[in-house]
Amino acid sequence: RIVGYQGSQLLWKKVRRGLSMGRVQSVAVKLICEREREREAFRPEEYWTITATLVGEHPPPFEAKLHSINGQEADVRTAQEAERIVRAVRDQTFVVQAIERKEKKRNPVAPFITSRLQQEAARKLRFSPKKTMTLAQQLYEGMVIGKEGPVGLITYMRTDSTRIAREAAEEARQVISERFGSQYLPSTPNVYKTQKAAQEAHEAIRPTSVHRDPESIRPFLDRDHYQLYKLIWNRFLASQMAPALLEVTRVDCRPEHTADTYVFRATGTVVKFAGHLAVYQEGKDAELAAQSRKAERATEEEDEAERQLPVLSEGEPLRLVAQEGQAAPGLTPKQHFTQPPPRYNEALLIRELEEKGIGRPSTYASIISTIQERRYVEKVDGRFAPTETGLTVNDFLVKGFPDILDVDFTSLMEKELDEVEEGEKQWVTAVRDFYLPFSKDIEKAKRLPGPKDTVAPPTNIPCEKCGRMMEIKWGRNGKFLACPGYREDPPCKNTQNFEKLPDGTIKIVAKEDTTTDEKCEKCGSPMVIKNGRFGKFLACSAYPTCKTTKPIPIGVKCPKDGGDLTQKRSKKGRTFYACTNYPKCDFALWDRPVAKPCPQCRAPFLVEKYSKQTGTSLVCRNDECGHKE
Repeated sequence: RIVGYQGSQLLWKKVRRGLSMGRVQSVAVKLICEREREREAFRPEEYWTITATLVGEHPPPFEAKLHSINGQEADVRTAQEAERIVRAVRDQTFVVQAIERKEKKRNPVAPFITSRLQQEAARKLRFSPKKTMTLAQQLYEGMVIGKEGPVGLITYMRTDSTRIAREAAEEARQVISERFGSQYLPSTPNVYKTQKAAQEAHEAIRPTSVHRDPESIRPFLDRDHYQLYKLIWNRFLASQMAPALLEVTRVDCRPEHTADTYVFRATGTVVKFAGHLAVYQEGKDAELAAQSRKAERATEEEDEAERQLPVLSEGEPLRLVAQEGQAAPGLTPKQHFTQPPPRYNEALLIRELEEKGIGRPSTYASIISTIQERRYVEKVDGRFAPTETGLTVNDFLVKGFPDILDVDFTSLMEKELDEVEEGEKQWVTAVRDFYLPFSKDIEKAKRLPGPKDTVAPPTNIPCEKCGRMMEIKWGRNGKFLACPGYREDPPCKNTQNFEKLPDGTIKIVAKEDTTTDEKCEKCGSPMVIKNGRFGKFLACSAYPTCKTTKPIPIGVKCPKDGGDLTQKRSKKGRTFYACTNYPKCDFALWDRPVAKPCPQCRAPFLVEKYSKQTGTSLVCRNDECGHKE
């Protein structure tokens, strides 16, 4: 509150009204801004992989990637180098050089704490933290379950403890034994280590009764409540199950007669005992850091290890198998570029804050909502990018409040607050440790010029309406050009959007009002394409007399009633696609439709799907078809 009250007042004076500062929210915005600048500074590096499609005595064929050249890790940087290697091995017979098998144990994960529930719901269900906590609150407070009436389905949802009651563990073990057999039970209940500063007042998030399985109560829950309850139920049950046993096989193959020694490696995994994986598998995040060629290849190999390999033996001869679209029979050289660090999504941002010891799990949902409501960040393809307002506020706060925005200082403050709560430190001491540097920062920040203090000189761009030289002003969406005649009587209210070029010159961004052939359904005037807060839309050219607006069709017809599908935004800011005939037609989907019929089942369109392993691909939305390209 000390930070919020005094810091926010200063932002109102220095930047604009309606902004806020907070001990945790400002650090969250700083992380997002720093990530954006890392991305801007990132320079991609080219590298190549070469994949051999091989078959031995027993089908099916399998893929192996070039791993080493003359004992050194393969580092192929140019198309010419890749082509030379392909020429060297294209007519060769390969042989299995070595096979290594290792047994690997994969332990179950702990039951949910608040932050992990928010992360996993974002990964698997695409729920925002705010939505997750709202649904969890309702599951905790009680849902009407048939004749039972209102029933609290989960334990308290704001907790950072992995502790569970002995009775709950015994109940879980009973259900596991009945459903899966005694081999799926560890010898004693699994106990998980809780974070050092965790508050033990509440248990981990778990079902109030494991006997109330998701399917048995599904008729009484809507889709979102059911999905979240199932996630919590599965995670809790899996946390009390035996580890999974995996056999990881690594096969090294080489061409027999080449001047250089090329080793191609294939990795596969066989699940020997499913254990907890029979119920639950934790989701994955994209890596936070920019990846080198070596790191990206390691990630690819880890993803490929999920597949199975055919039966092979050392010394077994192998031959290249031609596949469609290969440059040389059985060989696929592929160009790659290292990728910049990804922007944060909800799951990654919460994970980063948690790992750095900033904030409390119970506050993460409200923090993420606040930084979006203040327009410090916006969603771009489901991830957070800073707005110009966010970058400006962050730059001002970093200069004016170096201590408060220092991650280590904020983390230390969090620990001291925990010590006060546990009676290990006097609150007066903790507040003094914080307030002294904060008060110095406040005085320093007051002396710093902000956007409001900096009077930008008039530009050399004349107002198209009255001829005065336009000035740079600040608004809720960032900077814009405004005519100084707004102070006159009568006022000139002309404004223009602009962008600054690398050489510092200002370029007007034209307001794209492209006239279309479509007529307004209310007044008959031509409809024009305008740019708004959420992208392009159709508006009547007779505005402000006629204020008709409608979304732009994306060129795909609704399969339900033949209307046009358009891009829309949900209340949470997430993009989805729906029929223009809503509410008469309720067809909607999250994945972007593409006007390409399915070649397999002749469905009218395909949809775009993204995965970490394969990137963006087109798939048929007919589950029974399974077509993918």
